[in-house]
Amino acid sequence: MILSVGDLVTDVLAVLRAPLAQGSDTPATVHVAGGGQAANTAAWLAALGAPVTFVGAVGDDQAGRDRLAELHQAGVRTQVSVRPGASTGSIVVLTHGGERTMISDRGANLLLASADVDAAIAQGASLLHLSGYTLLDQPSRPSGRYALASARAAGLRTCVDAASAAPLYAVTTELIEDGVTGHPFLDWVRGVDLLLANADEATALAGPGDPADQALRMSYAIGGDVVVKLGAHGALWAGPAGVVHVMGDPVPIVDATGAGDAFAAGLLAAWSAGAGQHDALLAGCRLGARAVGIVGARPPLPSA
Repeated sequence: MILSVGDLVTDVLAVLRAPLAQGSDTPATVHVAGGGQAANTAAWLAALGAPVTFVGAVGDDQAGRDRLAELHQAGVRTQVSVRPGASTGSIVVLTHGGERTMISDRGANLLLASADVDAAIAQGASLLHLSGYTLLDQPSRPSGRYALASARAAGLRTCVDAASAAPLYAVTTELIEDGVTGHPFLDWVRGVDLLLANADEATALAGPGDPADQALRMSYAIGGDVVVKLGAHGALWAGPAGVVHVMGDPVPIVDATGAGDAFAAGLLAAWSAGAGQHDALLAGCRLGARAVGIVGARPPLPSA
C-alpha cells in the first residue's frame, strides 16, 4: 500500500488554442475534473494496479463529494476529513504549447488532519508520498511534517514532491525577511528517502547550475536521494551512490497538466516493487509521456 498525502482540488482546465491575450479573449477548450498533486498521483498509481490510499481534506460541498467519488471510481481508497465551513480546493489551469499557468485556491487542503495520517498508516503501508504543497502552505505545514515523522517512525519509506517553483521562491523570501537563511524546504524534508523536483524547482532549491550538481547538493542537504525531472531530456537520480540519468522517448504534447504526478506514480510503483534506480526512472518517464498525450491531470476513469 502506498499513501499519497496532500491536496485534492477541482481543476478548471483551459486548453488555449492560441497564446493568452491578456486583457482580451483567447479561444480555448475548457474541462472541469478532479486534480491536486497528491490525488493525481494516487489516481495514476491506481491505474497501474498499485494499492493506494489518498489522505487529505475536502469541504462539505458538492465539489468535495464529486472529487471523492472520482477517486473511488478510479480505484483509490481514501482517508479524508470533510471540513464544514470550508470549500473544496480549486485551481484554474491555463495550458498552451506544453506550458501551464495555475491559479490556486487551496481551500480545505489547508486543513489536513494528523489523525487521518495516523489512521491511514495504521491500516498498513510501505511508502508515504507527500505533496510539497502541504509543506509550502503554512496552515498545513505542521500536519505535513507530522506525516513524514510518523511514517519514518512506523518504518515506511518516504517521498516528497517539491510541488512548484514559485511557492518555493516565495517561502524563501518570506523566511529570509524574518532572518532565516538558506532554503527552509530542504530542512523540512531532511531525512526523507526521496525528493522529487523538476528543473525549475531544483533551481529554486539548490541555485542555478547543472541538474546533476543541483541534485547532489540537495541530496547532501536532506540526507536522502533526489530525482530531478528534465522533461524531454528524461530524468536523473542522484544520491550517495552517484548519478543515474535516463532519457525518455520524445512524444507530442497535448497537455502537460499532471505529467509530473504521473511520473511520480510510475517511479513510485516501480521503486516500491523493488526496481532499481534506472528502471524506476524509466517507469516514471513512460507514464509521464503517457500523461502528456491526454487532456487533464489523470488517466481516464474506468467505465462504471
